[in-house]
Amino acid sequence: MAAKKGRKGAKRGGAKKSAKRGAKKGARKSTKRAAKRGGAKRTPNAAFMRPMQPDAALAVVVGGGAMPRTEITKKLWQYIKRKGLQDAKERRMINADDALKAVFGGKGKVSMFEMTKLVNKHIK
Repeated sequence: MAAKKGRKGAKRGGAKKSAKRGAKKGARKSTKRAAKRGGAKRTPNAAFMRPMQPDAALAVVVGGGAMPRTEITKKLWQYIKRKGLQDAKERRMINADDALKAVFGGKGKVSMFEMTKLVNKHIK
């Protein structure tokens, strides 16, 4: 029996060493990954930054000047939040008021994913 206890102890000691080695390797990988990302920043896609002109229906909501798509989306969400048009129970849905109904093609309730598709029809 004493021999069996000795073997079990040897196995346990080996398991501890391998666990320590695995922890050290994981630490090295994370530092390499952090060093790789650290210097370069992503450049924005030029297509998103090109100024687009909203039509009259969308200009009521976001303003009439030419602006990038990203800015149009930000202003549209500001309008939705300010007026409290996001549905309380189903947060993905937007309840349109009179100004947004013109943009959404007469629909009273639109999902936020469908909203971007409908807004793109009003941008030139």
